[in-house]
Amino acid sequence: MKESLKKGLWFFVSVISLLIAWEAACRLLAVPAFILPPPSTVLLSLWDLREQLLGQHLWATLREVGLGLFISILFGVSLALVMTLSKTVERLVYPYIVISQTIPIIALSPVFILWFGYDLTGKIAVTILFTFFPIVVSTYDGLKACDREMMNLLRTMGANKWQLFSKLQLPASLPHFFSGLKVAATYSVSGATIGEWLGASEGLGYFGRRASGNFQAPALFASVLLLSILGMLLFWLAGRLELWASPQTRNRKDKKR
Repeated sequence: MKESLKKGLWFFVSVISLLIAWEAACRLLAVPAFILPPPSTVLLSLWDLREQLLGQHLWATLREVGLGLFISILFGVSLALVMTLSKTVERLVYPYIVISQTIPIIALSPVFILWFGYDLTGKIAVTILFTFFPIVVSTYDGLKACDREMMNLLRTMGANKWQLFSKLQLPASLPHFFSGLKVAATYSVSGATIGEWLGASEGLGYFGRRASGNFQAPALFASVLLLSILGMLLFWLAGRLELWASPQTRNRKDKKR
């Protein structure tokens, strides 16, 4: 507990120091606000635009992020399980999952918008494009990484496939799954934002693109600030969920304390 408080305090101090240095540099160097607004101007813009940003655009982005991440988890974990149980499916599907990541995701995003449209479905599809890979690969690696000696021991004791999976493979895969989930949680914000950039009528990405086109730098930075906070919050929630669901991680945290 003390270690967590110490890390949180150091992070808070570093953020405050960065903001003070940023504010001082903008004031002393007389940087135009349309190029780099000081933090005070950004916070003031966030307050002035709170009804638009918090009441409309944040919820639109959050809806895209939540649905896209949920679908990625559902299908990513399912595909990882199928590949673990079937060598044939693994040989057929896994290489294409890897090959899909050799193509820049930003280049595929317009294709997904073309296929699924400019409405909510298109934004969710782009979010899935960003989040599916880390979830399916990390879960698959976790399911395959269980202790073989322990598996052989359980087999000699008469354990069936379900018992092997529930007692050994599933607990062993949880740390890997949550590592992928943390990555996917932060990527989901990028996916939703890019989907909104490509075509939308609401959302923080849409708001930021419109503010940039109108040279409203404080409003643009306010939307970026909300996106950053959203990504950090999702990462933190994934970490909390890991501590609740993964005995291994919880035990390591307890030993450090």
